Amino acid sequence: MARRPLPRILTNSAPLARMAHSASLARSREFARSAADSASDVFHPLITIGRGLRRLGAAGRGRWAETPKDQRGPLAFFVGACVLVVWLVPYGPLLALIGVMGAGAWAGRERTPVVTGPSEAETERLRALYEALVPYLSAEGDPSPLYAHGGGWERAFAEYAFDDSGRLERLQLKYPAYFTDGEDRSRVRIEQVLYAKAGRGREYRFTWDELANQLTLTVLEALPTDIAAQRFVTSPGETVLGFTDPDSVQRTLPVTGGEETRDAPPVVWRTGQRSTEPHLLVLGQPGTGATTLLRSIALQALQHGDVLVIDGSGTGEYGCLVGRRGVLGVESGLAGALATLEWASHETERRLIAGNRARQAGGAAPDDTRRPLWIIADRPTALSHIAVAEERDDPQRWLQVPLRHGRAAQVTVVVADQFETAELLSDPVRAHTKARVVLGPATAEEVRAVLGAPPHTTPPAQVPPGRGYARLGSAPVLRLQVPATPDPLDDATGRAHREAVTALLPEHTVPADGAGTGEPVTGGKRVDVGRAEATGPSVRADGAEADDGTAAAEAAPEAAEDGSVAEPVGASARVRTDKGGEPRVIKGSVEAVRTEG
Repeated sequence: MARRPLPRILTNSAPLARMAHSASLARSREFARSAADSASDVFHPLITIGRGLRRLGAAGRGRWAETPKDQRGPLAFFVGACVLVVWLVPYGPLLALIGVMGAGAWAGRERTPVVTGPSEAETERLRALYEALVPYLSAEGDPSPLYAHGGGWERAFAEYAFDDSGRLERLQLKYPAYFTDGEDRSRVRIEQVLYAKAGRGREYRFTWDELANQLTLTVLEALPTDIAAQRFVTSPGETVLGFTDPDSVQRTLPVTGGEETRDAPPVVWRTGQRSTEPHLLVLGQPGTGATTLLRSIALQALQHGDVLVIDGSGTGEYGCLVGRRGVLGVESGLAGALATLEWASHETERRLIAGNRARQAGGAAPDDTRRPLWIIADRPTALSHIAVAEERDDPQRWLQVPLRHGRAAQVTVVVADQFETAELLSDPVRAHTKARVVLGPATAEEVRAVLGAPPHTTPPAQVPPGRGYARLGSAPVLRLQVPATPDPLDDATGRAHREAVTALLPEHTVPADGAGTGEPVTGGKRVDVGRAEATGPSVRADGAEADDGTAAAEAAPEAAEDGSVAEPVGASARVRTDKGGEPRVIKGSVEAVRTEG
C-alpha cells in the first residue's frame, strides 16, 4: 500500500517561519511580556515577603536540626509559651502577623552581591607581580616551591588591596624561609622589583617581618607642605625638626595649616644634659631647605636660650635675626667667625668650670651656665676653604670643645652643609653629631652613608623644598617635611609666610647707654646687631671702640708671662678683632680663666 505524502504545511518550514515573524505574533509576545512585568511590579511585595518567609523557615529548620535532642523539648516549650502569650495579649495575633511580615520583607530583600575577589585586571596585575618575583624567591631543589613559573599567586599573596583607579595600594606577601632577608642587597633587589611592578611615581614603605617571613608593601601619602613656621607646643629642650607619617611616631602636635587647625605627627629632637643626641648635622643639595631648617631651629631656640649664627655662605639668609633679643651675633666673615667661635669655645670651658666649682661647693650651677647656648653653623666648609687660602685657622677647630662637652655645658651645635663639600667637615663634627638630617633628592646609598641606615621608603617622584629623611641616634629612619620658614627679608617670600616668621622674631635690643644698635661686620660690611645679653658677645671686627665708649686698648686682655690670655668668666664677654684680623677677648669680669694663647 502506497504511503500518502504529508501536507505541505508540515514539510515546508517557510510558512512556519513566516508565522513566527508575523506582526500578530510579535504583538502577542510584547503584550505577554508587558503583562508579566506589570504583574511582577504589582506582586513584588508579596514575592519579597514570600522569599523572606522561605529563608526564615529554612533558617528555623536548620537551627532545629542543629539543636541537640536533649534540648529540643525545652526549646519547644519555650516557643509554645511565647505563642500562648502572644495569643492572650490584646491585638497580639495582629501584631505578631505584622512582625512576621516585616521580618519576611527584610529577609527577602534583594541584596547587592559583594565582590570578594579581585577583578580581571587586578588578577593580571597580581599574576605579573608574582611572575616577576619568581627568579628572586625560588631555588632549585625546593620540593614545594612557593614561587614557580606558572604557579598560583594565591598562596604567596596573603593580603592585597587596590584603590579606585585599580592601582595596588597594599600588598602582604610571603617568601621562603631560605631567602636571605638579613642582607641589605637582597632586600633592595626585592624592593626594586616591587617598586617597578606596583607603579612608579608613588612612595612605598616596605616592612620586613623576618620572624613570619612576610613583606608588607604600603603606599604612602605625600607629607603636607602647608605647615608654616609657628609656635609649637613643646617643652624646653624640645625642637621640632619637621613632620612625618602618623604611624611613625607616638605623638601629635596641634598645627595651623592654611586656614584650619589639625594634629600633625612631629619629629621632635631633644637636647640638653640628658640628651643622647645633643648635636645635629644637616646635609643636602643646594636649595633643598637646609637653611630653612636652621632658621626654624633658631626661632625655636630663641624662646629659651641664646643663638650664635655663623653664615658661611655669606648670602644674608639670617639677616632677620640681626639685632634681636637672644641673638649673640650673626657672622659671615672669616675674622668674625673665628672670633665668635673662639669665644664660644672658651664659654663652654667657662661653663664647665663654673658648674664643677658649684657642685664641689654643694650648690646649684650658676644661672648663666644653665641658659642654653645654640651655635648654628651654616656651611662652615666655605669658611674653611677661605681659611686655607689665607693660611689661617680652620673655624671648625673651635667647634671641637662645644661638640665634645656641649651637653654638660648646655651648648648645642647645629651644622649644615652640602653633599659636595661634606668631605671637608672635620672629624669632631662627624663624630659628635648623632642626630642627622638629609634633605633633597638622594639615593639610598647617600642616605645610608649619612644616617647609618637606608630608608624603608622609596624616593618621591617630586621632591619639594624641605623634604628628606631624619634619624635621631639609633632610632629608625623617618620621612621628614620641614615647616616653611623662608627669609622674611626676601622679596620672593609670600605675605603669609613673611608675617608668620616675623611674628616669631624677638624684639630688637636697645643698648644700655641709649645709643643706636651696634654695627658689627659681616663679610666686610656692617650689619645691624644689638648688644649681647647674659654671657653673649657683641661681635665686632672693625677694631673700633666698645659700646661703652672705652678704648680698645683699655679693654685689651691681660697677658700672662707664658703668653696666655685672660678670658672673662661669669659676666658678659666681648669678642673683637684688631686691625691685623686676630681675635681678642675683652675682659668683662674680675675672675678670669687662663687659656693657652
